[in-house]
Amino acid sequence: MPMPRVGSRAPAFSLPSTTGRRLALRDFEGRPVVLYFYPKDASPGCTAEACEFRDNWDAVRATRAAVLGVSPDPVASHRLFRTAHQLPFPLLADVDHAVAKAYGAWGEKSMYGKKYVGILRSTFVIDRAGRVAHVFPKVRPKGHAAAVLAVLRELVM
Repeated sequence: MPMPRVGSRAPAFSLPSTTGRRLALRDFEGRPVVLYFYPKDASPGCTAEACEFRDNWDAVRATRAAVLGVSPDPVASHRLFRTAHQLPFPLLADVDHAVAKAYGAWGEKSMYGKKYVGILRSTFVIDRAGRVAHVFPKVRPKGHAAAVLAVLRELVM
Protein backbone atom coordinates (compact mmCIF):
# COMPACT_ATOMS: atom_id res chain seq x y z
CA MET A 1 0.00 0.00 0.00
CA PRO A 2 1.15 3.56 -0.59
CA MET A 3 1.88 5.85 2.33
CA PRO A 4 -1.05 8.01 3.44
CA ARG A 5 -0.99 11.53 2.05
CA VAL A 6 -0.79 14.68 4.12
CA GLY A 7 -4.34 15.74 4.99
CA SER A 8 -5.77 12.22 4.77
CA ARG A 9 -7.25 10.40 7.73
CA ALA A 10 -4.55 8.39 9.51
CA PRO A 11 -5.22 4.63 9.33
CA ALA A 12 -6.68 3.35 12.59
CA PHE A 13 -4.73 0.76 14.55
CA SER A 14 -4.69 -1.15 17.80
CA LEU A 15 -1.52 -3.01 18.80
CA PRO A 16 -0.03 -4.72 21.87
CA SER A 17 2.39 -2.40 23.63
CA THR A 18 4.97 -2.13 26.36
CA THR A 19 2.30 -0.52 28.56
CA GLY A 20 0.80 -3.97 29.13
CA ARG A 21 -2.29 -3.22 27.08
CA ARG A 22 -3.25 -2.59 23.49
CA LEU A 23 -2.87 0.99 22.33
CA ALA A 24 -5.03 2.44 19.59
CA LEU A 25 -4.78 5.67 17.64
CA ARG A 26 -8.13 6.71 19.11
CA ASP A 27 -6.53 6.62 22.61
CA PHE A 28 -4.63 9.78 21.66
CA GLU A 29 -7.52 11.77 20.22
CA GLY A 30 -6.99 15.49 20.75
CA ARG A 31 -3.18 15.14 20.86
CA PRO A 32 -0.59 15.04 18.11
CA VAL A 33 0.93 11.61 17.56
CA VAL A 34 4.39 10.73 16.24
CA LEU A 35 4.12 7.23 14.81
CA TYR A 36 7.53 5.97 13.80
CA PHE A 37 8.28 2.64 12.15
CA TYR A 38 11.67 1.04 12.73
CA PRO A 39 13.06 -2.33 11.64
CA LYS A 40 14.52 -3.98 14.76
CA ASP A 41 14.97 -3.47 18.48
CA ALA A 42 18.56 -2.90 19.59
CA SER A 43 20.01 -2.50 16.09
CA PRO A 44 22.39 0.48 15.81
CA GLY A 45 20.16 2.74 13.69
CA CYS A 46 17.02 1.92 15.61
CA THR A 47 18.74 2.52 18.93
CA ALA A 48 20.07 5.89 17.73
CA GLU A 49 16.60 6.93 16.54
CA ALA A 50 14.84 5.91 19.75
CA CYS A 51 17.51 7.52 21.94
CA GLU A 52 17.19 10.82 20.06
CA PHE A 53 13.49 10.91 20.91
CA ARG A 54 14.41 10.07 24.52
CA ASP A 55 17.08 12.77 24.65
CA ASN A 56 14.59 15.35 23.34
CA TRP A 57 11.76 14.14 25.55
CA ASP A 58 11.22 17.40 27.45
CA ALA A 59 10.78 19.28 24.16
CA VAL A 60 8.44 16.58 22.82
CA ARG A 61 6.34 16.68 26.00
CA ALA A 62 6.05 20.46 25.69
CA THR A 63 4.11 19.87 22.45
CA ARG A 64 1.80 17.39 24.25
CA ALA A 65 2.56 14.87 21.49
CA ALA A 66 2.55 11.13 22.00
CA VAL A 67 5.46 9.20 20.50
CA LEU A 68 4.85 5.59 19.50
CA GLY A 69 7.57 3.35 18.07
CA VAL A 70 6.38 0.43 15.94
CA SER A 71 8.34 -2.60 14.75
CA PRO A 72 7.63 -6.27 14.00
CA ASP A 73 9.44 -7.36 17.18
CA PRO A 74 7.28 -8.92 19.94
CA VAL A 75 6.39 -7.04 23.13
CA ALA A 76 8.98 -9.02 25.15
CA SER A 77 11.78 -7.73 22.91
CA HIS A 78 10.33 -4.21 23.07
CA ARG A 79 10.33 -4.30 26.87
CA LEU A 80 14.02 -5.23 26.98
CA PHE A 81 14.88 -2.52 24.44
CA ARG A 82 12.80 0.11 26.22
CA THR A 83 14.30 -0.72 29.62
CA ALA A 84 17.90 -0.91 28.35
CA HIS A 85 17.66 2.58 26.87
CA GLN A 86 15.20 4.13 29.36
CA LEU A 87 12.76 5.08 26.62
CA PRO A 88 9.93 7.22 28.04
CA PHE A 89 7.41 6.28 25.32
CA PRO A 90 5.65 3.03 24.44
CA LEU A 91 6.73 0.60 21.75
CA LEU A 92 4.11 -1.30 19.78
CA ALA A 93 4.38 -4.84 18.38
CA ASP A 94 3.21 -5.14 14.77
CA VAL A 95 4.26 -8.78 14.38
CA ASP A 96 2.02 -9.45 11.36
CA HIS A 97 3.00 -6.13 9.67
CA ALA A 98 -0.66 -5.12 9.26
CA VAL A 99 -0.19 -1.57 10.57
CA ALA A 100 3.09 -1.10 8.69
CA LYS A 101 1.30 -2.18 5.51
CA ALA A 102 -1.59 0.22 6.18
CA TYR A 103 0.92 3.08 6.48
CA GLY A 104 2.98 1.97 3.47
CA ALA A 105 5.90 1.28 5.79
CA TRP A 106 6.31 -2.35 4.68
CA GLY A 107 7.91 -3.00 1.35
CA GLU A 108 10.89 -3.95 -0.76
CA LYS A 109 14.32 -2.94 0.42
CA SER A 110 17.82 -3.56 -0.81
CA MET A 111 21.05 -4.19 1.08
CA TYR A 112 24.36 -5.00 -0.59
CA GLY A 113 22.50 -5.69 -3.84
CA LYS A 114 20.11 -8.19 -2.25
CA LYS A 115 16.40 -7.38 -2.30
CA TYR A 116 14.08 -8.32 0.52
CA VAL A 117 10.84 -7.16 2.16
CA GLY A 118 10.83 -5.37 5.50
CA ILE A 119 10.06 -2.21 7.45
CA LEU A 120 10.68 1.01 5.55
CA ARG A 121 11.98 3.36 8.25
CA SER A 122 9.39 6.13 8.18
CA THR A 123 7.56 8.49 10.50
CA PHE A 124 4.07 9.97 10.44
CA VAL A 125 3.04 13.02 12.41
CA ILE A 126 -0.69 12.87 13.03
CA ASP A 127 -2.56 15.99 14.12
CA ARG A 128 -5.10 16.35 16.93
CA ALA A 129 -7.96 15.55 14.53
CA GLY A 130 -6.40 12.26 13.42
CA ARG A 131 -5.17 13.50 10.04
CA VAL A 132 -1.70 12.98 8.64
CA ALA A 133 0.11 16.30 9.09
CA HIS A 134 3.57 15.27 7.87
CA VAL A 135 5.26 12.21 6.37
CA PHE A 136 8.95 11.39 6.67
CA PRO A 137 9.25 8.57 4.10
CA LYS A 138 12.97 7.74 4.22
CA VAL A 139 14.23 8.45 7.70
CA ARG A 140 17.88 8.71 8.61
CA PRO A 141 18.09 8.20 12.39
CA LYS A 142 20.64 10.91 13.14
CA GLY A 143 18.88 14.26 13.48
CA HIS A 144 15.42 12.81 12.94
CA ALA A 145 14.00 13.78 16.33
CA ALA A 146 14.92 17.44 15.70
CA ALA A 147 13.12 17.39 12.35
CA VAL A 148 10.03 15.85 13.96
CA LEU A 149 10.14 18.45 16.75
CA ALA A 150 10.14 21.26 14.20
CA VAL A 151 6.94 19.84 12.67
CA LEU A 152 5.33 19.36 16.10
CA ARG A 153 6.10 22.94 17.10
CA GLU A 154 4.40 24.21 13.94
CA LEU A 155 1.37 22.03 14.66
CA VAL A 156 0.84 23.34 18.17
CA MET A 157 1.36 27.04 17.39
